[in-house]
Amino acid sequence: MSTQSDIREFLATRRARITPEQAGLPAYGGNRRVAGLRREEVAMLAGVSVDYYTRLERGNFGGVSESVLASIARALQLDDAEREHLFDLARATATVRPPRRRVSPQRVRPTVQRILDAMTDVPAFVRNNRRDLLAANRLGYAIYSEIYADGGTPVNTARFLFLSPRARTFFLDWQGAANDTVASLRSEAGRDPHDRGLSDLVGELATRSPEFATLWAKHNVRHHTMGAKSIHHPVVGDLHLTFESMDLPADPGLALIVYGTEPGTASHDALSMLASWAATQEQLPQQATVHDEA
Repeated sequence: MSTQSDIREFLATRRARITPEQAGLPAYGGNRRVAGLRREEVAMLAGVSVDYYTRLERGNFGGVSESVLASIARALQLDDAEREHLFDLARATATVRPPRRRVSPQRVRPTVQRILDAMTDVPAFVRNNRRDLLAANRLGYAIYSEIYADGGTPVNTARFLFLSPRARTFFLDWQGAANDTVASLRSEAGRDPHDRGLSDLVGELATRSPEFATLWAKHNVRHHTMGAKSIHHPVVGDLHLTFESMDLPADPGLALIVYGTEPGTASHDALSMLASWAATQEQLPQQATVHDEA
């Protein structure tokens, strides 16, 4: 992952999606050679010179101020996730690339595992920013039994989504799940472009999955802290779930994910059935161990 090329492509794709009318500029008519705004139009809206904005869009962020970044974010009508991504890219250009570091195990603390185990009525698990599943409670293992059955070390939801033939049956809205996953991984790549594990994952998926490569090239980013997910579970059928993601402050890069259902719905009843099924299963996956740089 090249930060300079990421800056260039991110700004170009954001510029291409905004029409002059959306930006409040006059519609001049005639043939425009660009799909959206021209560079000079972005520069005018941001209050910087054309030469300066052109330099920025070429990936040269050296010495750029936060006020200029904020002006560009307003000119390009960036949402919160996109604005944060722009600032992350700027910070990455000012950071010296760290040397390759030895690999050490990344584990979930026993106290966190006990919290997971105490949550008996909802699926819950801990994952890192690369979508590796590090730990889960009994119902969490049950709801993702298809992903765990697919194997892999570590078990990774993005790898299952794009490389497993069962993923398109498991995720009822596979395209929506794919869009969200890639946009979230793209956000993480901007936040920590030197994450070796993330770089390796992106390289693997881009090489093996044309769908991933296409979505990655769009440079879409998003926050993935809450929302809805629909799956087809092989034991209980369709489940329509809500989820909340909460960062673990004592464990940077790790998040606790909890799924739920609306009371009185078919999904709520199906989740209760899944809990009963899970209680009868003697063999459950062991707590995962993945590798991280240390």
